[in-house]
Amino acid sequence: MSVMVVSGTGTEIGKTVVTAALAAVARTAGRSVAVLKPAQTGVEPGAPGDADEVARLAGPGVTPVELARFPEPLAPETAARRAGMASVTPAEVADAAGKLAAEYDLVLVEGAGGLLVRYDADGGTLADTAALLGAPVLVVVPAGLGTLNTAALTGEALRARGVAQAGVVVGSWPGDPGLAERCNVADLPVSAGAPLLGAVPAGAGGLPAEDFRRAAAGWLAPALGGAWDADAFARSVGSSV
Repeated sequence: MSVMVVSGTGTEIGKTVVTAALAAVARTAGRSVAVLKPAQTGVEPGAPGDADEVARLAGPGVTPVELARFPEPLAPETAARRAGMASVTPAEVADAAGKLAAEYDLVLVEGAGGLLVRYDADGGTLADTAALLGAPVLVVVPAGLGTLNTAALTGEALRARGVAQAGVVVGSWPGDPGLAERCNVADLPVSAGAPLLGAVPAGAGGLPAEDFRRAAAGWLAPALGGAWDADAFARSVGSSV
């Protein structure tokens, strides 16, 4: 089963753009891709959601799938409860991902918020979904202060559940990184307990889709079997620390 779960250490840190970059790299390699969004919050009915944005950026051959949508921009379980709607469970997400994996070469499951955000009233999380699937988790992190701590906590949570961590990607790398950003990318692999697999530039989601696709492999690729020199990247941005 070729499934990867994309999570993060918080919200608004670039998970959707990283997911789109992964999908673009896979499509360039000729693989069919489905993007599964278990729960979309804070988006009106009929409006494009995160999975749709991934498909737009990554291009033809990427199929967006959304299981649940709730109107308020809250954690999925909270948003579902306040809307009087049924929440989505880890078992339901894992079942949907498994069915997609029978049809597509790669299934990317993009979570809402962080790894341990509640999806249902029983406390089910994206980590539980990954455990049910036996799928690795790619963790998206911000560039600045607080990154090392949250990356370490996320890595510990995955290891405690026996879930593999594919690696760490910086979701919004600044054009002019400061001291904290430069130090963080050098220290991330040790703190996270996983390799640094790439960095997507801030504002990448605003590029024309064709430019985005052409550049994606240069931002990250190892999670899908490509080559991205994380050590060289860390050395280059850390050389002036």
